[in-house]
Amino acid sequence: MTRAGARPGDVVAVAGRLGWSACGLAVLRRGFASPIAAVTAHRRPTPPYAAGPAAADAGATAMCDTSDGLLADAGHLAADSGVRIDLDRAALVRAFLDPPGPLQQVAAALGGDPMAWVLTGGEDHALVATFPADAALPHGFALVGTVSAGAPGVRVDGVPADDVAAALGTGGTGHVHF
Repeated sequence: MTRAGARPGDVVAVAGRLGWSACGLAVLRRGFASPIAAVTAHRRPTPPYAAGPAAADAGATAMCDTSDGLLADAGHLAADSGVRIDLDRAALVRAFLDPPGPLQQVAAALGGDPMAWVLTGGEDHALVATFPADAALPHGFALVGTVSAGAPGVRVDGVPADDVAAALGTGGTGHVHF
């Protein structure tokens, strides 16, 4: 499985948690140790190992982990596949912020938006994959967007990823290696 197989008409899905490690890091940077679930997620991530082979068996066309953040790693898929990835904010909320929990609690205490961690926080090691539109998504994958033709890149509700990250005050779409 590579990053280069996404095609217009595919859907985008994620397996695993997003934002928890970044939330835990924010807690630790403030000198706190709770909520323990977020701190533990940062210290000992739980990648959805079985989801990778399950995605391949279900016909995934492209896949990578989200260790650099969803926007950044979806951007890698888009660039390597020569497509645009359109993420749906409401679907991301349903998949990663509903019901409310530690991410919302910590974000409220720090005056932030938990969607910033979902979109740009890395180190949860979730998987983002693309599938043919008619494929049955494997257990554990949540539908979060679509793939379309166009200039390679990522958009959230039609807004370019860089603009979304700037509006959230994250300083970028995710981790940059060099």
